[in-house]
Amino acid sequence: MTSSSSAPSQAPGQEVRFASSGSSAYAVVLALFATIVVVSNVVATKPIEVGSGSLTLGPVQLWPLIIDGGAVLFPLAYVLGDVISEVYGFRAARRAVLTGFACALLAVLTFTVVARIPGASFYGNDEAFSAVLGPVGQIVLASVVGYVCGQLTNAWVLTRMKARTAERALVARLASSTGLGELVDTFLFCAIAASAIGITGVGGFLNYFVVGVLFKVAVELLVMPVTVLVISRLKAAEPTY
Repeated sequence: MTSSSSAPSQAPGQEVRFASSGSSAYAVVLALFATIVVVSNVVATKPIEVGSGSLTLGPVQLWPLIIDGGAVLFPLAYVLGDVISEVYGFRAARRAVLTGFACALLAVLTFTVVARIPGASFYGNDEAFSAVLGPVGQIVLASVVGYVCGQLTNAWVLTRMKARTAERALVARLASSTGLGELVDTFLFCAIAASAIGITGVGGFLNYFVVGVLFKVAVELLVMPVTVLVISRLKAAEPTY
């Protein structure tokens, strides 16, 4: 299937193809994507230090490395974003981004309402509940700004490159789009979310940002063979591709 709206110009002599996003496979990938977004936003309220001791260079904290709990799962959202963009096109990727964050916003609204309702007389964890889930709203705001900008950058770069290369250079498309998308995403996310997890200094912020970018890109590069395999299987399975 050729998607002229997702690929405005085709590679010379080659057809730029995308599958229909009305398939059951797309629905499964979309559900996984939305789940990853919601779960990552909740666990991102917990900061994690990797390493012990302390090493600084001027105002920059070099060690220990700082990440948040969302880094455990969130890189997979970009993996699925690559899969959707490559197989189904930019419009399908944009729909996935908006659906994922609609789910995240619903989660925040639910947490906020439940936190304001007094717990049962035998429940002694109201403060802990609010302390853990209270910052989720700020985390989701950071995710909305960072991930929408980053993921749309990722999808746009990948589909524009595909318009020039068609089925060739898949790994180059994945690596280039991921690097740019993660850079945009992580900077915006860290700028908004850092204070929610207790990072206030410039040095800590730079550590949080740089480590975040390197970690996420490294994870995606490590799992790229799996990403390529999933893309290949989906292309073969989708009758409209």
